[in-house]
Amino acid sequence: MSDLRPRSRRAAAARVSGIARHGRLRKSSPWPALFKFLGAALVVVLVSAASVSGIVLNNISAKIQSNSIQLPSETEGPIPQIGAIKGGFNILVVGSDQCEQWDGCAGPGDRGSGKLNDVTMLLHVSEDQTNAVAVSFPRDLVVPIPSCPNEEGTGSSGAMSGQPINVTLSYGGLACTVLTVEALTDLDIQFAGLVTFKGVIAMTNAVGGVDVCLANDLDDDYAKIHMKAGTHTLAGKDALAFLRARHGVGDGSDLTRISSQQVYLSSLVRTLKAKETLTDVSKVLGIAQAAANNMQLSSSLASLDTMTSVALALKDIPLENVTFVQYPGTTGQGGIYSGKVMPLQGKADALFDYIKSDEPFKLANTTDGIGATIDPNAEEEETPSTSTATPADTADLPTLDIRGQTAADKTCSKPR
Repeated sequence: MSDLRPRSRRAAAARVSGIARHGRLRKSSPWPALFKFLGAALVVVLVSAASVSGIVLNNISAKIQSNSIQLPSETEGPIPQIGAIKGGFNILVVGSDQCEQWDGCAGPGDRGSGKLNDVTMLLHVSEDQTNAVAVSFPRDLVVPIPSCPNEEGTGSSGAMSGQPINVTLSYGGLACTVLTVEALTDLDIQFAGLVTFKGVIAMTNAVGGVDVCLANDLDDDYAKIHMKAGTHTLAGKDALAFLRARHGVGDGSDLTRISSQQVYLSSLVRTLKAKETLTDVSKVLGIAQAAANNMQLSSSLASLDTMTSVALALKDIPLENVTFVQYPGTTGQGGIYSGKVMPLQGKADALFDYIKSDEPFKLANTTDGIGATIDPNAEEEETPSTSTATPADTADLPTLDIRGQTAADKTCSKPR
């Protein structure tokens, strides 16, 4: 993988020739960016500013580097020159709920002043860069947590056999979340980013809002959001409230909330393409500044050269080749899984075997019918593709029975 570390600690399965597609195919439409908080477009959007304004970019670059986080597995190496990174790579995006008030927290005694990862998403880009898979890990998923170095740089926490994955930030910050996901998936993570609720609000405002479809009325007193059925353009605190709502969506669990979040994420990717956001200099600068002021990147990513290289590798992947899935899990179990999410190990192993070998697969259903459903009013778009990817026949592809959808699938959140 060129200058990057291998993606797996185990020997990957034999590479599959041709185009690897992980979801139902539709007419191609290249996507320019993945959402950082939920989908990781933030990273791609931020990098695109590298061709805009020297003075502003110098300030942004200095801010990013001064706020970067060193991961335990990082080693010194040359910064990639401008140009697409060769081969595949993995990016972990973590959303922290350290401050649960959209307009800020009053102090350490305020609710939400703890430090938990409300969102944990791993983006895998294939070796041939023709497809990408974004895996969302439920915040209450009980997993083994390895020993993690303390953020203060002295000592480390002890390993734990089973804890919710969302406590990893409190045990060792972003580095601990990276170590946990690496151990869980057997994938090496080259890049990582951390964003807070305030950052999500700033980013959605900078993008200009995202159209979200609701199949039913949404009423969630916990998330403080009440919306009628139909399509709404969400930005700022409304977007954040939608992304966090779970009591009013599906069965009220974090599993159906992830399905609803993927509705937003897929729409955001299409919004960035349809509105040509990355060709609007003022908008790109606003997005870059919002990201620089509200997120922390791993040292491996905290360079505009590196981020530009990542963006160039991602920009031509067609929408239908970007698949959002959630780590397989179930609720309603006892013991350490009481009130939490138990991993479905067999399904998880199958998913990551395909991901690590870049072997094509398709989803049994693009939505689960609980947290999200196909938009009945969606229309096919005839957008020309600039991707070099060629159509692949999905008829004989293996099918995975897990929740998810592609970026090309137009879906609606399904409040209960």
